[in-house]
Amino acid sequence: MAEFVQSRVEDYVPVLLQLERVGLLTEKEARTVIKKVTALEYKLKRRSLNKEDFINYIQYEINFLELLFKRRQRIGYFFKKGEIEAVIKQKVHCLFQRATEKWRDDLQLWMSHVEICKKWNSKQQLSRIFSSLLAVHSDKPALWIMAAKWEFEDQLSSETARNIFLRALRFHPDSAKLYQEYFRMELMSVEKQKNEKEILRQAKLDTAKDLYSGEILNCGLARVVYKAAVQNIKGAKFHLSLLSIAKHFKFTKDLQRKILADLQRLYAEDPHTWDFLARQELSDELPAPEAPKSKQKKAEILAQKEEQCSRVYERALASLQTESMWELYVSFCLERYKRKTNSEELKQQRQDRLLSTFQGAHDAGLLPQARYYDWISLLFTLEKGDLAVQLLEAATDRFPGSVDMWKKRLELLITLKAENLEKVFEKALALVKTQESLPLWELMVDWSEMERSEKATESLYQKLVLNPNTTKTMKVKYLQWTYRIQGYKRARKVFSSLQENRPFSEDFFKMMIDIEKDQEKSKMGNLREYYERALREFGAAKPDIWLSYIKEELSHAEGKPENCGPIHWRAIKVLQGPAVEEFVNKYALLQSGHL
Repeated sequence: MAEFVQSRVEDYVPVLLQLERVGLLTEKEARTVIKKVTALEYKLKRRSLNKEDFINYIQYEINFLELLFKRRQRIGYFFKKGEIEAVIKQKVHCLFQRATEKWRDDLQLWMSHVEICKKWNSKQQLSRIFSSLLAVHSDKPALWIMAAKWEFEDQLSSETARNIFLRALRFHPDSAKLYQEYFRMELMSVEKQKNEKEILRQAKLDTAKDLYSGEILNCGLARVVYKAAVQNIKGAKFHLSLLSIAKHFKFTKDLQRKILADLQRLYAEDPHTWDFLARQELSDELPAPEAPKSKQKKAEILAQKEEQCSRVYERALASLQTESMWELYVSFCLERYKRKTNSEELKQQRQDRLLSTFQGAHDAGLLPQARYYDWISLLFTLEKGDLAVQLLEAATDRFPGSVDMWKKRLELLITLKAENLEKVFEKALALVKTQESLPLWELMVDWSEMERSEKATESLYQKLVLNPNTTKTMKVKYLQWTYRIQGYKRARKVFSSLQENRPFSEDFFKMMIDIEKDQEKSKMGNLREYYERALREFGAAKPDIWLSYIKEELSHAEGKPENCGPIHWRAIKVLQGPAVEEFVNKYALLQSGHL
């Protein structure tokens, strides 16, 4: 083993001697480098290899290169720079290669090597890395795309990039992302060739006609990719993604028409097709001579276009009454409504259309639940609270099991101080699943605290602390309310009555501790009782409770600092897993005054 290490270190000596001669390293620094490299090499010769040792060695060599670069910049000496750096860079590549052979599944290691090659512009090395990487991780389409992009953009090789995409599609024939990027690459290749041909034409060189195929310049290869893509990947969304890519290139008008025609033929009943066709009405630009000049005229034309969009949506709904179709129509109307405009007429038109669309979807029973919230918000903005109440009643009839919908309705009724509130609460709690009813109970006790008598509120709390679905939260709220309304002594009695009634939350004990500390003369004996109760329930997983207990003994007027040692010992014994390390670290910070 020593012979191998010595051989590798000796390969390093000529480089260090040369650096020492020109003043980039001192003799002492050179000896330090030899010592460090020897130690790192020995670590790589162990029977049980550690990935961290490879990473540390690689990082050391990269840092050494950066140091040399800074020193060269400072003294202005660049003689034999490439020759010396090549030796160190080659060593880094070899270390990466050995590491990736050992830990082939570690993608982060491969990516680090790729980034280093890009940084150093090691093109041949990177080409070999991609070849090995794709052989090992052929199941990841993103890596194939990365390799193809590098070949096309950095190596300027359309042919190699094309071959990589074709190989990738043999492994992943159903990958939409691969087809999208391959399609984009072919269009970029056409754009590049068109630009080159134009430059040659301007230079009046006759070779321009012979070098570039008319079929390729007419997007022939891109059409082939498109055809294969739509045969393998179905759905209007994917079809539209290809159309979106084609729209970025000015020379694809014919291809866009082909894609659009296929979209209407294959997916005439898909809501996304109609959504695209409707929005297309907005994107159609007027010819330059017809472009409006005044703001009023622009607003009128925009209003006409939005009206045309609306007609397309309504034409779609005539034959396609689905929730997704209504959702797309509502989304469009909401987007347009939120756009700023100085035209009051256009603003009113958008508002009327949005309200009409909400109503139409609701009447059809196809308005998604989330859109009811948008509708209610709009009604509040327009100060139509009565309509919002009616709407929420209809919405809870349609979604009787929705906690959020009932909560929204109850909040509105509380705001409006409605008379039939208790009956609505009862109805909601009867229809919502018991295990999901906590938000409604929380709302009910908040309302009870504000509007009902103290006795009625306490009766409600006493009922809820016994309910297994609400007990954890309600114990905390009950204790807090009791202290606020009835004072400290009553709060202690409530705590005593509940302290054996499991399950608990950590906040229940924290609340009682805060109440005790809030007193003018808090008693340490009571605080110890509360902390001990909390530790009995949560001591195995909550290091912060132990730390708070220790801080209390140190800071309280009646505290006993000598108790901190036993508490610390108990914490180490009781805490489990990562909580032990967290406690030790925070305790060290506490001792140093940083916590």
